[in-house]
Order: sequence, then structure tokens, then C-alpha cells
Amino acid sequence: NMKTKLFVAYYRVSTARQGVSGLGLEAQKKAVADFVKNNGEIIAEFTEIETGKRADRPKLADAIAQCKKHGFTLLVAKLDRLARNLNFITTLQQTKVDFVAVDNPHATPFVIHILCAVAESEAVSISQRTTAALAAFKARGGTLGNPRYAEALPKANAARSTRSKEFNAKIRSIVEEIKTKA
Repeated sequence: NMKTKLFVAYYRVSTARQGVSGLGLEAQKKAVADFVKNNGEIIAEFTEIETGKRADRPKLADAIAQCKKHGFTLLVAKLDRLARNLNFITTLQQTKVDFVAVDNPHATPFVIHILCAVAESEAVSISQRTTAALAAFKARGGTLGNPRYAEALPKANAARSTRSKEFNAKIRSIVEEIKTKA
């Protein structure tokens, strides 16, 4: 009777919109749940909403702390969700916390190190290609941004003003309702 492995699941979505819509998050949760079905149980779950480039991840720090304290294993759906950041992986390995990526469950720390180096290199390449493409576009006389900015600005301001008035009216009605009940 093998001892049940206890996992702390860590999910990461890039934007608040992805977080709200569940884009990416549902898929990660399903992958993790399917993996755990035969391999143990989830003790805690942490979801981080941020971009891949940022290094500070408060939720991840909490997840790692919990793993370290109780000897749990950190579980992620995809290796690239952990980070495209080699420095981060090195730090994780130094904490001596066990971690498993569902998409690569048998990866050794060394293999993970290599995969992260490749992913980090790919992220740099993407960034360089984007910068080069934008520069080429500008060189051809292309303009970035809204070409009709001057006429778009008053429309945007009017829309913002309308939203603001509607919001304030709603708040006022709520306040009035509370006053009448008080």
C-alpha cells in the first residue's frame, strides 16, 4: 500500500481576462485533476494571475512554502506555466521542494533545467522577432496606434463619461435604498 502522494497545485494565467473567463485555467485544472486521480490528492490550490515575464509570484511563493513546510509536492499542469525563467527554476530546485509537471511527469531536475533554458531562449526569440517586425513596419512608413486619434479621443471621452454617470447613478440609488432601510 503506497503512501498517497500529497500535492499543492499551482495554476498560472497571464491576464485577469484569462482568469475571469477561465481560459487556460480550466484546462490546467482538468490536466491536474486527471493526473492526481491515479497519483495522489490535492491538498491546496493556488492561482496566480500575471504575466510570464514577471519574477515576483506571491501565490507561487505561498505554494512553495506550504510544500516545504509539510513535505508536499508542487504540481503544475505545464512546465511553461511555472516559468520561462531559468533563474526561477534554479531557485525552486534550491528549495529542495519536489515538483511535477503533468505534461512531463518523469522529468528530472536536469531535464527540467534544459527544457526551461530552451523555453527561455524561445521567449527571447519571440520578443526579438516582434521588435524586428515592428521596426520593419515603421521603416516601410507604417504608423502604430490609432491613425484617427484626434477624432477617436472625444468619442472615447464621451463613452467614459457616460459609463461614469451610469455607475454614479447606480451607486446613488443603492445609497438611497440603504438610507431608507436604515
